[in-house]
Amino acid sequence: MSRIGRKPISVPAGVDIKVAGRVVSVKGPIGKLDWTLTDGLSVAVNDGQLVVNRSGDARQIRAMHGLVRAELSNIIQGVTKGYEKALEITGVGYKAQLQGREMSFNVGYINPVTYTVPAGIDVKVDKQTLISIKGVDKRLVGQVAANIRSIKPPDVYKQKGIRYAGEVLRKKAGKTGK
Repeated sequence: MSRIGRKPISVPAGVDIKVAGRVVSVKGPIGKLDWTLTDGLSVAVNDGQLVVNRSGDARQIRAMHGLVRAELSNIIQGVTKGYEKALEITGVGYKAQLQGREMSFNVGYINPVTYTVPAGIDVKVDKQTLISIKGVDKRLVGQVAANIRSIKPPDVYKQKGIRYAGEVLRKKAGKTGK
């Protein structure tokens, strides 16, 4: 059996889990998320713990056992605490602005680049160079952060661009003169 798949998930107080067929609905103080189980997997809630069980030893079912347990654990953490990613913009004149659900980036291109923030994500811009992305869904928070970073990835020579907070970049040496 999968080592991760066997581990029970402790359900904190204030989290309500409902299983309807193959859909697991998790509702917490911050929000609500759903997960659809694959064939061959089932979920049981006993004594404040969530356990993922599998029906057989087929390769696909074994592969999904640990994944589904990890995803359900992430969902429970998301509806209780939430997830956050931080980005920082480095470069002279580089900045970001937020107007409603639209973000505008001035990052060295001729025209500003706009990005629409999806529903379920809260974005905050501090000092025009620090971006905070918060949400309930770990996958969506990570994807939004990756999409924003891809607007202007950090340059390997001058390290200008949008990077994750705390990201360590390898700097390349430029040309050497004679």
